[in-house]
Amino acid sequence: MGEKDSLGTRVLALVTEPPAPELGVSSTPRVEADRAIEAAAGKAALAAGALALPPGPLGWATIAPEMLAVWQIQRQLVADIAGLYGRSAQLGPAQMLWCLFRHTAAQALRDLGVRVGERVIVRPATQVLMQRLAASVGVHLGKQAAGRALSRWVPLVGAAGVGAYAWWDTRQVGRAALQLFEQEQVIDNPA
Repeated sequence: MGEKDSLGTRVLALVTEPPAPELGVSSTPRVEADRAIEAAAGKAALAAGALALPPGPLGWATIAPEMLAVWQIQRQLVADIAGLYGRSAQLGPAQMLWCLFRHTAAQALRDLGVRVGERVIVRPATQVLMQRLAASVGVHLGKQAAGRALSRWVPLVGAAGVGAYAWWDTRQVGRAALQLFEQEQVIDNPA
């Protein structure tokens, strides 16, 4: 229970304060976003693969740093894509959580945002809802961390697998951000 709670707390810390974009508004945001996604995916794969190299019990100590390194790259990617589309002001904790973990914990995040036709409807999240969602995402991530622990027993093959997963995962985060910021975003305020 403690590891899952810890992951939920880390998830909440990641999304609470989105970073400033390093990329500004672009006249060709899709082209620039595709480049940013590929660059971030490569960077995440390299970071994850390198941190997954130590074998056995020593490798277990690198699981949390590996996950955090990849998440930092991914959250900057989301901020950069928002910046490319000139929508940084719309990037809040709910949008960050949705982009980072929608493909990993879709069921947990179903109440946060939904695509309706050409729009993405995002529901504002209270602190209590964000904590509940982060805890739920933490449960899913805890299961992934257990799988990563197994990869530490076969260092080279495991590192390649972890790097490949980080590459794929980062591309999914980038695609979620594209979907969110390319479309009209409606903030649903049920009053």
